[in-house]
Amino acid sequence: MFALAVAITFSSVLSASTNPIEKAEPASITETVGKLLKNPNFQLSKEVNVIVDIFINENDEMVVLSVDTDNKLVENYIKSRLNYKKLSKEAIDYRKSFKIPVKMIKLN
Repeated sequence: MFALAVAITFSSVLSASTNPIEKAEPASITETVGKLLKNPNFQLSKEVNVIVDIFINENDEMVVLSVDTDNKLVENYIKSRLNYKKLSKEAIDYRKSFKIPVKMIKLN
């Protein structure tokens, strides 16, 4: 039986834009996303890397704008786990939009 693990990379998201919204997310948001995506209830046949684009609304909740993947199972899982989940004040900085790299791997 295969188990999934979700690993959030802490590297910067490369972007040609100088817009601060396009910069990598703070570590505290990365950690929050990592915790929310733990323990999925499905299996993958191969590793999946995605970029999750989120927006922080006026209620300090995450809203998933897009999940860069063709895998609908992964997309729906990420959206269901992250949409409208409240962030702590410490996790939020001056930016309201973030691109978060997510790696979902298959463990043997």
